[in-house]
Amino acid sequence: MIFLSKIGKILRKEMKFAAAALIAGVGFTLAFGAYTKAYSENAQAGIAQSVIRFHVLANSDSDADQALKLKVRDAILAELGPALTASASLDETKAYVSANLDEITATAENVVRENGYGYNVTAQLCVDYFPTKSYGDVTLPPGDYEALRVEIGAAQGHNWWCIMFPPLCYVDVTKNSGQDQVPASSKAELQNVLTPDEYSLLTSSDGAVPVKIKFKIVEWWENLLHKNDKPTEIASNQ
Repeated sequence: MIFLSKIGKILRKEMKFAAAALIAGVGFTLAFGAYTKAYSENAQAGIAQSVIRFHVLANSDSDADQALKLKVRDAILAELGPALTASASLDETKAYVSANLDEITATAENVVRENGYGYNVTAQLCVDYFPTKSYGDVTLPPGDYEALRVEIGAAQGHNWWCIMFPPLCYVDVTKNSGQDQVPASSKAELQNVLTPDEYSLLTSSDGAVPVKIKFKIVEWWENLLHKNDKPTEIASNQ
């Protein structure tokens, strides 16, 4: 009986220790998550005011639909490329895209029809929620961004994205491995429109917790809030 009593005391101590450790762990996770969320949201708000993103959503994840998505992407970039690479400002890019939504839609529809599909296509300049995304060695935090959003058919497949302004879309760092680096010339374009702190945040891999992991923590929190969000249109193609 004495032996069992001692065992019982040891188990009770272990349970108290485990409970205390669990409470401390949960508290740390919540505190770190709250700090990281505020940190990312503040940074993201400034970054979002300086960039426009390009977002193409495939009809589905079938190989054929994913291949079609890339053909639509290529056609739109070929059409917009000369004007957007010459664009001197965010407002100029936004105005050009807004004024040419009909043409963008028609270009995408032509590609869809030429490849034997009857999918509808929609194009809009909108405010859309994006999760954490990496473009080569540049990582953008999750949050709301203005974007040219092109939907093919049901738009239920994996999407393709890039930064339309500054014009990083025209640097092909997406076709190879995740080890690709954004060229220095393209980073310079990005650096010109961001504050030093914002630029450092997007390109930094230093620190005990990598910036991409910090952004993912924020994303886990925000997925609950944005699960059913729809993009908010800021310009129509009328």
